[in-house]
Amino acid sequence: MTQTHKTQTPVLKTQVAIIGGGPSGMLLSLLLSKEGIDNVVLERSSRDHVLARIRAGVLEWGSVELLRRAGVGARMDRDGHVHNGTRVAWQGEHTMLIDSKKWTGKSFMAYGQSYVTEDLYAAVSEIETPVLHDVSDVQLHELTGASHVTFVQDGVAQRLDCDFIAGCDGFHGVSRQAIPASVQKNYEKVYPFGWLGVLSETPPLPDLWYVQHERGFALASQRSAMLSRYYVQCPITDRVEDWSDERFWNELIARFPPEIGSAIITGPSIEKSIAPLRSFVTEPMRYGALFLCGDAAHIVPPTGAKGLNLALSDVYYLWRGLTQHYQQGSDTLLDRYSEVALDRVWKTERFSWWMTSLLHVFPEQSSFDHRTQAAELNSILASEHAQAWLAEQYAGFPVEDWG
Repeated sequence: MTQTHKTQTPVLKTQVAIIGGGPSGMLLSLLLSKEGIDNVVLERSSRDHVLARIRAGVLEWGSVELLRRAGVGARMDRDGHVHNGTRVAWQGEHTMLIDSKKWTGKSFMAYGQSYVTEDLYAAVSEIETPVLHDVSDVQLHELTGASHVTFVQDGVAQRLDCDFIAGCDGFHGVSRQAIPASVQKNYEKVYPFGWLGVLSETPPLPDLWYVQHERGFALASQRSAMLSRYYVQCPITDRVEDWSDERFWNELIARFPPEIGSAIITGPSIEKSIAPLRSFVTEPMRYGALFLCGDAAHIVPPTGAKGLNLALSDVYYLWRGLTQHYQQGSDTLLDRYSEVALDRVWKTERFSWWMTSLLHVFPEQSSFDHRTQAAELNSILASEHAQAWLAEQYAGFPVEDWG
């Protein structure tokens, strides 16, 4: 990053401006820096706030390999939990293993997104790539011309000139809003319920569990040997204050088969929140010099644990495209970025929608609908072909040109 003072507004220069300091923005920054490509990260929140966010915790094996490739896999490999499959329960008695290892040869890793972000921040800090926090009034300019970003930090208006902009600033960020409505098409489905999540310093269940129950969906996940993450489906109108710890644990255990519920170790919650569920995609994912990554371009419901993994595949596609541009003088991969990324996005959106529809209780459902949900799960249990199909979807769709 260079700086000039030809005007009263300080002017910074870089090759790639990255909007958003979450895991996708920081991973892109790290990968570009390792290729010798200058970049600057702009983040509206403080570093402490970013690192305190509680998010997903399941990594597809392709994501594991990409993080290793970026040089941030040591703690993940030491502290993460490798799983060969995920378990599903329904009707209070039936259970099934989604055996990813058997049917695809791929495992997955339970490793919290907050840990991923911590690892990335440590690596980026070590190589001293600029990460500017607490910036406000971020605006993107001349995306089809002399691209630049303006922002305010510490009360000082600044300008960042750049070749490209990576919009990694999430669903509510400024990047997607900078694309003219005339060239943008949005697709959205909002679900009529939320997930109430609880984090507790208790030993997790040895397996990850998805539970379909007439009272609503439930999920058991893990962050570490002494950190558990549990969820129950709840009305979107509920407030966290409506749910005491006692009510949460009682409801969670009631939705699990008795022999599994009795093994859940309860304790005081250290974090509790309600997350709405939606499916969302914007097209295209590129406009001029701007490339959208992760939640800025798409949202999946958390059923299936695909949000972070989908963001990391976007980062991979953009990283290889920018590297080809600067090292080979070719824009072939950049020109295909939106097309290639959206192909994987839509396949993943469909799977996440399907999982959500299969495992949740919807307000408008009839007793017929509940029985057909159970029948579909029973049919998967009875068919190795169906189990293999489900395992392939859950393990993650192939990433073009991976390796």
